[in-house]
Amino acid sequence: MALFARTIRRSLNQSQTANLHIPFRAAITTVSHTLETGNVPDPLIQSGHHVSQDLKAKVESAPSLPKSAPAPASPSPASANAREDVVARYITPSIRTMLPLLHSQPAHYITAHIHGRPYLLTQGDTIRLPFLMPHVKAGDVLRLNRATHIGSRDYTLKAPEAIKGNADHGKIVHYLDERLFTCRATVMGEESEPMRVMEKTKRRQRHVKHVFSKHKYTVLRVGEVHVKSLEDYEDALKVDQKA
Repeated sequence: MALFARTIRRSLNQSQTANLHIPFRAAITTVSHTLETGNVPDPLIQSGHHVSQDLKAKVESAPSLPKSAPAPASPSPASANAREDVVARYITPSIRTMLPLLHSQPAHYITAHIHGRPYLLTQGDTIRLPFLMPHVKAGDVLRLNRATHIGSRDYTLKAPEAIKGNADHGKIVHYLDERLFTCRATVMGEESEPMRVMEKTKRRQRHVKHVFSKHKYTVLRVGEVHVKSLEDYEDALKVDQKA
């Protein structure tokens, strides 16, 4: 009887071990549902068709930067723990090459900086700032003139990377020239969070202090994101040089 029980136990162990070696097949799909034609707006789908062969040939044959072009100005030394903004105000070969292609595609996006914080924006977006913007009221139209990236579906024009500071020198942030684009946002109003109550007490004391806080935030709505053409940018540079 003991031998029969040992045989049954060995057969059960072998069957469990065999089941462990069965390969596991998970239902994994590689189809991306977010990039289907039905989920992508028509301007983004048709954006690649707006670049004609004539425009590409014109960009490839564009003249290089002349020798008489002004060199980029070296930034002045910044104070400790300070941030310095540097804006390029001359046409570089990359801008001369990329701007016509970028202008020819609709549905542009922009990485705008508001009070030193970056926000990825497109036309029609609503953004709630994590602070209350001073000296603004509902209905005001703001011109966002600090940006590090402007782009479309296939092309992106970005500013040089920021230079991190240390204990002796502050951080240097490079921005694109504000005459390359137009980005306007309308102040929709203010929002406030629910009242928060924080209890503060000290050790071995019965008194409990209640601190109330209710922060307010500014809400903006992006009404216009437009990338200017190379001809318009050159005209703006000539006007500023004459002035």
